Amino acid sequence: MMDGVLNASILKRAQEQNIAKIRTHDLREFAEDKHRTVDDRPFGGGPGMVLKCEPLVRAIEEIKKQEDGSKKEAKIIYLTPEGRLFDQSIARELVQEEQLILVSGHYEGIDERVRECWIDEELSIGDYVLTNGVLPVLIVIDAIVRLLPGVLGNEESAAQDSFGELKILEGPHYTRPAEFRGMQVPKVLLDGNHAEIDKWRQEQGLKRTRERRKDLITKEKKEIS
Repeated sequence: MMDGVLNASILKRAQEQNIAKIRTHDLREFAEDKHRTVDDRPFGGGPGMVLKCEPLVRAIEEIKKQEDGSKKEAKIIYLTPEGRLFDQSIARELVQEEQLILVSGHYEGIDERVRECWIDEELSIGDYVLTNGVLPVLIVIDAIVRLLPGVLGNEESAAQDSFGELKILEGPHYTRPAEFRGMQVPKVLLDGNHAEIDKWRQEQGLKRTRERRKDLITKEKKEIS
């Protein structure tokens, strides 16, 4: 499931340029029984299956051994609806880490003992339930990798994105033609005055944020106070 995303566009270029190293691991490779079992029914009954301790812990410990050239121990993150809500500020935190191990949950999740003793942090991408944790893992990878120096063609792109340095939404963008079916591009964008363009873009971003995500402005005020 991950190969298509990891081998395309920005993530592919980041790996080809040795800016990021991304490896995937099949949990079944760390199971020791002949059926390569990685899950079992929950104690106490109930629907679904739970990922077992043995293969998951063995995978974590083996992966950490393989990466013994790192200067500090990998941070282990489990993607779960119960975790801290992932956002751009967390992406900026995690890009500072030398190595991350992202654990993708499946079914009813993972054995609680693994969470208590081997997981450093739990993250959620939102208040909804997915079939498994692969998509959340890919989202976290994509958000982090694009912040690495040299990944984006223009280093200003990440700073100007929504939730970037200004922590507001991006304003509107336009490209050629300057007129389409009677609709004109705002004159300020055509005049070449970059100071006025920057000012207009910030004003438009703030306006859009007030209209669509007022909670971001409230959050920013709380952080400042």
